[in-house]
Amino acid sequence: MDLAYVCEWEKWPKSTHCPSVPLACAWSCRNLIAFTTDLRNDDQDLTRLIHILDTEHPWDVHSINSGHSEAITCLEWDQSGSRLLSADANGQIKCWSMADHLANSWESSVGSLVEGDPIVALSWLHNGVKLALHVEKSGVSSFGEKFSRVKFSPSLTLFGGKPMEGWIAVTVSGLVTVSLLKPSGQVLTSTESLCRLRSRVALADIAFTGGGNIVVATADGSSACPVQFYKVCVGVVSEKCRVDTEILPSLFMRCTTDPNRKARFPAVTHLKFLARDMSEQVLLCASSQTSSIVECWSLRKEGLPVNNIFQQISPVVGDKQPMILKWRILSATNDLDRVSAVALPKLPISLTNTDLKVASDTQFYPGLGLALAFHDGSVHIVHRLSLQTMAVFYSSVATRAVDEPAIKRPRTTGPAVHFKAMQLSWTSLALVGIDNHGKLSMLRISPSMGHTLDMGLALRHLLFLLEYCMVTGYDWWDILLHVQPAMVQSLVDRLHEEYTRQSATLQQVLSTRILAMKASLCKLSPCTVTRVCDYHAKLFLIAVSSMLKSLLRPHILNTPDKSPGDRLTEICTKITDVDIDKVMINLKTEEFVLDMNTLQALQQLLQWVGDFVLYLLASLPNQGSPLRPGHSFLRDGTSLGMLRELMVVIRIWGLLKPSCLPVYTATSDTQDSMSLLFRLLTKLWICCRDEGPTSEPDEALVDECCLLPSQLLIPNLDWLPVSDGLVSRLQPKQPLRLHFGKAPTLPGSATTLQLDGLIRALTPSGLPSPARAPGQPKMDHLRRLHLGAYPTEECKACTRCGCVTMLKSPNKTTAVKQWEQRWIKNCLCGGLWRRMALSCP
Repeated sequence: MDLAYVCEWEKWPKSTHCPSVPLACAWSCRNLIAFTTDLRNDDQDLTRLIHILDTEHPWDVHSINSGHSEAITCLEWDQSGSRLLSADANGQIKCWSMADHLANSWESSVGSLVEGDPIVALSWLHNGVKLALHVEKSGVSSFGEKFSRVKFSPSLTLFGGKPMEGWIAVTVSGLVTVSLLKPSGQVLTSTESLCRLRSRVALADIAFTGGGNIVVATADGSSACPVQFYKVCVGVVSEKCRVDTEILPSLFMRCTTDPNRKARFPAVTHLKFLARDMSEQVLLCASSQTSSIVECWSLRKEGLPVNNIFQQISPVVGDKQPMILKWRILSATNDLDRVSAVALPKLPISLTNTDLKVASDTQFYPGLGLALAFHDGSVHIVHRLSLQTMAVFYSSVATRAVDEPAIKRPRTTGPAVHFKAMQLSWTSLALVGIDNHGKLSMLRISPSMGHTLDMGLALRHLLFLLEYCMVTGYDWWDILLHVQPAMVQSLVDRLHEEYTRQSATLQQVLSTRILAMKASLCKLSPCTVTRVCDYHAKLFLIAVSSMLKSLLRPHILNTPDKSPGDRLTEICTKITDVDIDKVMINLKTEEFVLDMNTLQALQQLLQWVGDFVLYLLASLPNQGSPLRPGHSFLRDGTSLGMLRELMVVIRIWGLLKPSCLPVYTATSDTQDSMSLLFRLLTKLWICCRDEGPTSEPDEALVDECCLLPSQLLIPNLDWLPVSDGLVSRLQPKQPLRLHFGKAPTLPGSATTLQLDGLIRALTPSGLPSPARAPGQPKMDHLRRLHLGAYPTEECKACTRCGCVTMLKSPNKTTAVKQWEQRWIKNCLCGGLWRRMALSCP
């Protein structure tokens, strides 16, 4: 493990951020991190704050005045990573969601309350979706074999089997409270005692079973008392929530049954199921003032022996033998330093072998490890079943040997800086920790876990996790932390190779996600950074083509024929004529009739298509230079065919409303620019289309493209949004020091410097593209509108690629609203939006 960056609070004169007690932290599948602090003013008044940040921009933290009257005890993200639960020591639970789908704007509209009863455990109800990773099949080509859907029932279902949303919490007095969110927005809440004899609950955790039940584990904090387990069933009867509980087998920690250790570890300090959907395995930690011991237990079905007398009366045959559930200890550690925090993996790895018999190539796989933080400032990654140490991180400069006994380490004077709360990322390749001074630290966890791996095996691990994120839709920022520039080319090629092996329907579903993934990878290497422009342009082209084709309507409804969009693709593929009017004759032009206001509202998108075609054709004579944006399009028959179809659509719409056509600056008033570009585009498309043999463009085509700058003014294209993220600027063994609320001046890497140079690249006309420095005109990348140097309208930016667009729509037409609704939640690349501050001259 090594440190990627640290982020701390600025010291203010009249108020101070101090770590809350207890400190809560949560990490979502969208790589949003939520944690708590208390803001203390001069009068010693405390304000309970929840901070939410994106891991790519940790300084841009959004702080929420939670409104909780007591200390916040729990934070919990939902499985989509877009909603957050918070609970406090007064029994209040709040549900937070994004306002206007912005990652730095949150609001709470619903919640529940168990007044005066502190919440000790909190979880969303399970939605029944569970995907298992088969690490031993990482070399298999089919995604369906690598990632299999596990049969898992939701905690509660609506009519038709749809999972019902809601949450479950456990209080300190032994109550379990369940709140259900009805589709109408109403909240149904029910509270029930875990058992008839209520007792104090100091620690609790919640897990789910495949049958739709809920398992709650509780401990009163004393290692001399048993750890209790309960089954909770949730239902809706007569429009009311109903909760039923049942006692399950309990256990005593092994250290308390050992006479030599019975009094050494008096307190149970940590109680965690190994996973939310793994109720059969639990992790326990007992501690003293100076040391701790960790145990891993598993619930198993065992045959109940039958006395010989009863065997003679009624012999037990085969499966008829009575079974009983029993907790069995899997492993335990030796004496350790006092544990301050525990972080469990979220990666649902499926182990085909039993418990400790793990295949050799997965023995050190990051998803198999859990993190233990100690009061001496160190962090250990240990195997989640055997509890063997896999990796160690020391916060101090002086490192220590891994095998050095804890009791022999010299004690430091005064309390050491240590993590009070930790969370592993969803791929277990990164770890965030909040220490006792309120500082946030981001750690990389190597896929090799400190062991020597050849480049091929390391690439296989990263590729496998990238494929997992592609299938699930999870954000892959934490994987990028481990991609070295030398790996990028191989990863992109192998990712594309695995993608092409999937079925056509799955390829269509994942087509945009793999482009966004390739773009984010190519940003990490100076050798591939020029491809980033092409991947973003292709994402935009696919979106524009899909939207414009969706506006076409069949002339006669309920016809069994193909849709107008499919017919357009079929005809344009079949007819290779270079004359745009001859291609247009074969289409049913009545299917292209749209309202005049709609056509005019689409002009900016149509202008981008026309400018893009002109730019590509004008850059054909320079096709030998891969450093120029647009290079990959010149040999991409699919994209050129898509552009050719759009040119035909634009031509037809131009007959209906000429003002919607792209505007070109030509040297001759009589020149038909659309026909000229279509003719050249068709010749280029014929050279590389999928249906025929590929060939190099002939000299006549290249000569004609050479003349384009003398016939038409070549536009300057705003190829790439400006991204101020830090993943491409992180250097191994060189952690960045950041401050919350203060945008840093990040050091430029070779990749970012080349990207800046690429943005200033010469256009085919030989004119320099304007540098996008402060004071330069800005562009709405989705609407293709110029915003001016200092936009007066509120804008939002993508947390990943930096794409900028206006927050509110300036256009009211249905077609434009349809376009904007596509990006209301996420950017083209799948990244979340964040509100931008208005810039001043």
